[in-house]
Amino acid sequence: MKTLLAAILILAIAIALMCVGIIVKGKFPETEVSKNENMRRLGVKCMHEQEKELFGTERQRQRIKSCTGTYSDQCAGCGFYNK
Repeated sequence: MKTLLAAILILAIAIALMCVGIIVKGKFPETEVSKNENMRRLGVKCMHEQEKELFGTERQRQRIKSCTGTYSDQCAGCGFYNK
């Protein structure tokens, strides 16, 4: 029983100290990767930004899906075949 009360007391103190930190700073810490200045400075990107870099935009993906593998007028904007 004493152990349980000690654990609850330690947790209550820790939560109170975290609340004091938030109150002193005036705002809750930013946890969104794309909005956090420290993560941007370190070069960490969110999943959506990484997907855009790897796979391009939705319009670019649609053009790639329509490619049949043989050169035609449809593939002129693809950039896969060079004339």
